[in-house]
Amino acid sequence: MDAKVEMDPVKKGEPVEIDEEKWVYDASVDHKGRVPCRATTGVWKASLFIIAVEFSERLSYFGIATSLIIYLTKVIHEDLKTAAKGVNYWSGVTTMMPLLGGFLADAYLGRFSTVLISCIIYIMGLLLLTMSSTIPALKPCDNIGICLGPRKVHEVIFFLGIYLISIATGGHKPSLESFGADQFDDNHPAERRHKMSFFNWWNFGLCCGLLLAVTLIVYVQEHVSWGMADIILTVVMASTIVIFCVGKPFYRYRRPSGSPFTPMLQVIVAAISKRKLSYPSNAGDLYEVSKFAETQGTLLCHTQRLKFLDKAAIVDDKQNCSANKKQSPWRLATVTKVEELKLVINMIPIWLTTLQFGICVAQASTFFIKQGTALNRKIIGGFLIPPASIYCITAVGMLVSVSVYDRILIPFLRRLRGNERGIQILPRIGIGMIFSILTMVVAALVERKRLGVVEENPSKASTSMSVFWLVPQFLIIGIGDGFTLVGLQEYFYDQVPDSMRSLGIAFYLSVIGVANFLSSALITMMDRITERTGKSWFGKDINSSHLDYFYWLLAGMTAVNLAIYVLVARQYSYKNVQRTTVVVADCYEGGGVEEMA
Repeated sequence: MDAKVEMDPVKKGEPVEIDEEKWVYDASVDHKGRVPCRATTGVWKASLFIIAVEFSERLSYFGIATSLIIYLTKVIHEDLKTAAKGVNYWSGVTTMMPLLGGFLADAYLGRFSTVLISCIIYIMGLLLLTMSSTIPALKPCDNIGICLGPRKVHEVIFFLGIYLISIATGGHKPSLESFGADQFDDNHPAERRHKMSFFNWWNFGLCCGLLLAVTLIVYVQEHVSWGMADIILTVVMASTIVIFCVGKPFYRYRRPSGSPFTPMLQVIVAAISKRKLSYPSNAGDLYEVSKFAETQGTLLCHTQRLKFLDKAAIVDDKQNCSANKKQSPWRLATVTKVEELKLVINMIPIWLTTLQFGICVAQASTFFIKQGTALNRKIIGGFLIPPASIYCITAVGMLVSVSVYDRILIPFLRRLRGNERGIQILPRIGIGMIFSILTMVVAALVERKRLGVVEENPSKASTSMSVFWLVPQFLIIGIGDGFTLVGLQEYFYDQVPDSMRSLGIAFYLSVIGVANFLSSALITMMDRITERTGKSWFGKDINSSHLDYFYWLLAGMTAVNLAIYVLVARQYSYKNVQRTTVVVADCYEGGGVEEMA
């Protein structure tokens, strides 16, 4: 990339040469607040530390999440329906909290500080879980006689611990992933291509943590003790802080820029106040402001969608765009600010139409695992597979999907189509939705087979049927995750305004969070409906339930949703960054021109 000439604001407009191969001019700074050196900061040398932190955090999270329904039914002694809703509520809160954590990271705390604070809260939650399962006075039972229900103090400490983890995840997830993606410069072709691979390898690390969680950690929970498993998770999570801090000199940092919602509100107010103005004949007459890309971010191209908002960028007769005249942002907004608001509004239909996929994903950590408890889990040598360990097949499916996508499919499509992305983000998300439909169909057929075995021999129930019958549904949903979930991460990071990328990751997580709440609501609704018309689909145990009917319902709902998603995606316009030279007057900063790369 050739060096370019910019007007240096520090030297009062004196032209200076910028070496973009040596320095990074994307609004980031190094750990000392200076312009980052490209050779010593960012890219994989920094992101590998961050992926390692994600690995250890996901180990802790899935070590708890995948066994939670087992813990609630066996230790807390809740029935299946109550436990499933409890898991969905906790998962929902855990994946909705990032909306708050992402906002605080973008606006006030910064991503590095948010991750550090979240790690400390995470350890506090894990310590409470460890105390609840190791300190005699806090244990669920005193181990004397039959335990029909846990002590109240155990329930209080346990639920306080897991919801502290929810709060910690709220800051950890959006900030860490966006911080990792920040290590790649969008304006540098080589780093931009690496960034496209980052989300794939991020999820590779995530899946490795998941695999270890649902094998080693779940085995310890099942065959050693819940307390020993909690101790392991606490120690591993404590190491996260050390790993994260070791990488500090290699990171590129983004300074918090205040509330990202204020500029959007300013656009709305300005558009309403100038609603009676007529549109200019040339879109080039709309107001834009000169910004130095290395300190203020990129400019966006004007689009024809939501034209009403363009009125916020119309310069009326009362506004004097002169060199020394500052304009109120509540009366006049730049084209870039208008387009940023359009980006967020255009995301709403995509967000809504991906919720159904999240509902399908929610079944893997609840009903799919509960199915495993009713099947024969013995393998060669009499080893008994823990029910939650079957969830590792999902991680295997995702690992295969991500690896094939990144190393085989994308290079092939790049050569075939002649563009660096190969396949656009929204089609990738849609492919995963197809796999979710197939998952629900396979799950329904397997559950029908299992119930048939129960009806033929009630005394043995379905224990004569191997747990490996569940492998196809876990594998297929894992492959779907490799397309849809990774695609959603990239979409919500890439398509939001630069000032709210942590919130963008939070929007992705909120898809899963809201879907968990919707799953619980759907279970409650169908339970009441089917109970009135005959036998409830959700009995006190899995053998008296009809989960196959529920899976068929989800398959039908997802198919209808996919059709709607395709219509919405075909109308979507991707973020369009200005990459040509523009010369504009600067009403805010006192005039001047800028060359945008």
